[in-house]
Amino acid sequence: MKKRVHLYISGRVQGVFFRAFTKERADFYGITGWVRNLPDGRVEALGEGDEEILKEWIKDLWEGPPLADVKDIKEEWSEAKNEFIEFEIRYF
Repeated sequence: MKKRVHLYISGRVQGVFFRAFTKERADFYGITGWVRNLPDGRVEALGEGDEEILKEWIKDLWEGPPLADVKDIKEEWSEAKNEFIEFEIRYF
């Protein structure tokens, strides 16, 4: 079943290629959506795809790239809206 998950990732997640890693893993899994840095130092991501695939993606994000240190990932689940065709890195 296709779902949507909105993530708020905290820890050492900016300046360590976390957004690129998030997109790379989303592309690997075929997840659509986006990722961006927040002014408070967290990373925000929104992904849509099969629920089990999204859970695998989140497991990968807990690991992160080599220089990252993920302390917490807040998850908000909802029904997919099918509004994305790819996964992108967003900039303010």
